[in-house]
Amino acid sequence: MKTLLCSLILIISGLTTLQAQFNEDVILNLETEDQKLLNWGYYLGFNQYDFKVDYENHNPSTVPIDEMLTSKSLGFNVGLIGELRLNNYMDLRLEPGLYYNQRDLIFRNNTTNDYSELVPVKSTYIHIPLLLKVSTKRLGNIKPYIVGGAATSLNLSSNEGNSEGIKEGIVSMRKSNYYWEVGFGIDIYLRYFKFSPSIRGSFALKDEIYRGKNVDKDYFQGPKIYNGIYSRAIFVNFTFE
Repeated sequence: MKTLLCSLILIISGLTTLQAQFNEDVILNLETEDQKLLNWGYYLGFNQYDFKVDYENHNPSTVPIDEMLTSKSLGFNVGLIGELRLNNYMDLRLEPGLYYNQRDLIFRNNTTNDYSELVPVKSTYIHIPLLLKVSTKRLGNIKPYIVGGAATSLNLSSNEGNSEGIKEGIVSMRKSNYYWEVGFGIDIYLRYFKFSPSIRGSFALKDEIYRGKNVDKDYFQGPKIYNGIYSRAIFVNFTFE
């Protein structure tokens, strides 16, 4: 994942430098594209979700499970784009999409130092970000930009309220959450459409785990060892407008 991200960053940087050097000679594509009040498109991409664990101060000798790790995998994204032009350099974007991913939680036993259990966490999100896109001046047929904003999501795989699931080794995820997001990308103006690769980070504001009541698992019960478990993710999207 790091290699892919670094490669995309280098490609974007290289295209920006190359286009700037030949800006005077380039034939402009889609010259009036940025003058539209409303713009529509779709995107495809992939994601990698992780958990950030906020540990509670506790006495390790009294807690059977001490550390929680995440085994990450690549998921996929697909969605639509609606863009409202504010001025020559700013646009407001709504990007509802479907995001699928699986993470595996690994629990390390504090007393034996063994990795005791691996619990799969499958998530299918309806993810809805509202983003402010701030662009540079168009350089020939490219235009770099940064984006930032807020998002909400609905987890279609959630089993919130199902305490029995925790007994069976299934972690219960909450139905909804809120995020802040920031990223950057580049608009590439081709002959018939605009293509935009982008990278964005997403960071949850609420605890993602439903802890339940009166259950037997040590993960989230008994002595409180986790203040919060928060989702965070990297999205790499390829946009067509």
